[in-house]
Amino acid sequence: MPEVHFTVKWPDGEEETCYSPSTVITNYFAAGESYSVTDFLERARSGLKSASDRVEQRYGYVCTSAEAQLARIEQRASPFLSSPNATVDCTAIETRR
Repeated sequence: MPEVHFTVKWPDGEEETCYSPSTVITNYFAAGESYSVTDFLERARSGLKSASDRVEQRYGYVCTSAEAQLARIEQRASPFLSSPNATVDCTAIETRR
């Protein structure tokens, strides 16, 4: 199953590479797009859940790496939730086999 690494730029300017165990995440994020922090969180929750579900369908167990990535995203986004104009930029998406 191909995995995807997507790079985001947080409102404070720091970049971080995130992981998805499935290409389904590309239905939720696009390189070059900006998302409000709340929209980014909703997309990350839905996308990583879908990715983990695909792993479960194929291998019979959920992807704990997707769950850990979501926990990291939620932690990292938390300080920016009170800033209504804060955005998260998706700067790159790379599929790996």
